[in-house]
Amino acid sequence: MLFGFIDRVTSASPLKSALDRSVERSRSIADRVSKATLQNSDGFALQANGKAPVANANPINVEDEMVSLADEQVRFLATARLLEKTYASLRGAIKGSAV
Repeated sequence: MLFGFIDRVTSASPLKSALDRSVERSRSIADRVSKATLQNSDGFALQANGKAPVANANPINVEDEMVSLADEQVRFLATARLLEKTYASLRGAIKGSAV
């Protein structure tokens, strides 16, 4: 087996890395949205002293975050399709068929 063959003849590794980064960005956006829906940013944590939670100094705009999430989803799907086509092209080249 040739090590690094796929990396030399295709762009699969950068595409896979882009998918991983996209997942991380989606998780961070989802985290910000979930924290924005609560008064305190600790999720299910309750205030121990019984006081009302203090408003966040940097309020999160949920609409902007949801737009970012939709944009990230489109990017993820496009990258996934490119990776699928890359693998199909490689598969066709190995089998000897024209793509």
